[in-house]
Amino acid sequence: MTTDDNQCSTQEARPPADLAELNRLFSAWVETVYHRRAHSETGEAPIDRLLAAGPPVLPSPAALHEAFLWSEARTVTKTATVSLHGNTFEVDPALVGSRVEVVFNPFAMDSVEVRFQGRPMGPGFPVIIGRHSHPQARPEAAPAPAPTGIDYLGLLASRRDAELARAINYAQLRLPATEEPANTTNGNANSVNGNEKSSL
Repeated sequence: MTTDDNQCSTQEARPPADLAELNRLFSAWVETVYHRRAHSETGEAPIDRLLAAGPPVLPSPAALHEAFLWSEARTVTKTATVSLHGNTFEVDPALVGSRVEVVFNPFAMDSVEVRFQGRPMGPGFPVIIGRHSHPQARPEAAPAPAPTGIDYLGLLASRRDAELARAINYAQLRLPATEEPANTTNGNANSVNGNEKSSL
């Protein structure tokens, strides 16, 4: 697909502000102009040529799985084994000395499939497993969570401050006023003296 002079001149007259706007404008041009205009080579509009073949057929789960497998060529040893990045697998003895294709999942290298000249020759039986993923396999990073606009930590801090404000401040508590106890010693002494006087 090639762009035309009209699109280029339009972009020069109205340059996009950023890449996102450029993609939006380009998609609009593709959908409304390019796909609906007769192609110079086929004489048909691309959208009509696409729809003439019927709805696209989605690949099966097995085909998708096959599309993401990796493969490497190996020569089968005299003991009917192949090595793959520290792992050793036993294969069909009929393949000894043959150059085979070892097909595997780069993130699960404990099982492989062996193929010879494009024909499946069965699985390889693990003998030694020293690595579970290919050294060049890099798992995709998890996407960053979308911002919610909620200050979660700020809400926690505010709630904690409110709880602390309602807490009891023992340093500011005052003990209730208490009356001084009566002097029982003097009272007992007076009573003794009174008894002595009365006996006289």
